[in-house]
Amino acid sequence: MKNYVFALALICSAANADPADILRVSTTQSADGWRFDVTLSHPDTGWDHYADGWRVETEDGQVLATRVLAHPHVHEQPFTRSLSRIWIPPEITRVFVRSKCSVDSWSEDTIKVDLKQ
Repeated sequence: MKNYVFALALICSAANADPADILRVSTTQSADGWRFDVTLSHPDTGWDHYADGWRVETEDGQVLATRVLAHPHVHEQPFTRSLSRIWIPPEITRVFVRSKCSVDSWSEDTIKVDLKQ
């Protein structure tokens, strides 16, 4: 019976998953590093369920930078938040952006970003 309940919980959890969608990523390089402007869309309901971050990763999953979103954006959808001074080694020409929500954690999906240095 325990296995059945666990399997049912997993199915229900997957059915209720609301990952934060990444709609757009723009980048700018300067002497201080890279700036990322990331536009997210998520059905925020308040403090109990909201998009609470995004991060920049290498192809092998190394995290280069994380942007924490400190509050829900219930009435501001979609919304854009930025992070500056991200140091990316010059040999890295492609990174990936991954979103996070307070309930479903880090999304399985990423957005590929080709860097023009």
